[in-house]
Amino acid sequence: MQIKILPVITTITPGAWKDKVKEVKSSGLKEVALFPTCLEQKERKKLYLLLKKTSVKKIPFVHLRNDMEIWELDYLIKNYQTKVFNTHTERERPFLYDYSKYKKLIYIENTYQPLDEKEVKEFAGVCLDVSHLETDRILNPAQYQHNIKVIIKCGCGCSHISAIKKESSRDAENVLRHDSHYLENLSELDYLKNYPLKYFASFIAVELENTIEEQLKAKEYIIKLLTHH
Repeated sequence: MQIKILPVITTITPGAWKDKVKEVKSSGLKEVALFPTCLEQKERKKLYLLLKKTSVKKIPFVHLRNDMEIWELDYLIKNYQTKVFNTHTERERPFLYDYSKYKKLIYIENTYQPLDEKEVKEFAGVCLDVSHLETDRILNPAQYQHNIKVIIKCGCGCSHISAIKKESSRDAENVLRHDSHYLENLSELDYLKNYPLKYFASFIAVELENTIEEQLKAKEYIIKLLTHH
């Protein structure tokens, strides 16, 4: 299996996505993942326009928001050859549109609720966020074991990789976690050695708020970790 590891235009930090697009443009990157996780449609339209002015030709992996209209999926597939989308469970964020047309391209991410095998089977499979899984391993062993069973049964079509911190902290929703979208040291990726290669899908997104340059360094480190498995 060929693994494609992609830097990501992330949108968690307000406004920072514009800097990411500028950096992608100046670096001449032709292939990235796109995570408009925190952008309303008005801003997403701006993002699509700005992307047209970059060298990006392919966006194989896109984080699907529950409010994205069908034309947006059509547009990304037609113009950027998008192969996989991931989304959160409908229990967390109910879909506003009918995505049945693209169900075979959509993977359900493991978040902070246990994966629902029935829901996963309605779509293409699991989008494994390895850092979420590692947080479950440390803090919620029962959910970890449950999710492992669903992952093995249903398979993974795409993956997210973020940092794992030594100390836990609470997020904006007061959830205790070890995973973080900001990498301070490459060693915060060493937890990946705990997982067999079969857990890493064909498309892997480096889901970090770090600069594209830093994400590319993380990518090289991840390649070394996976190569020496």
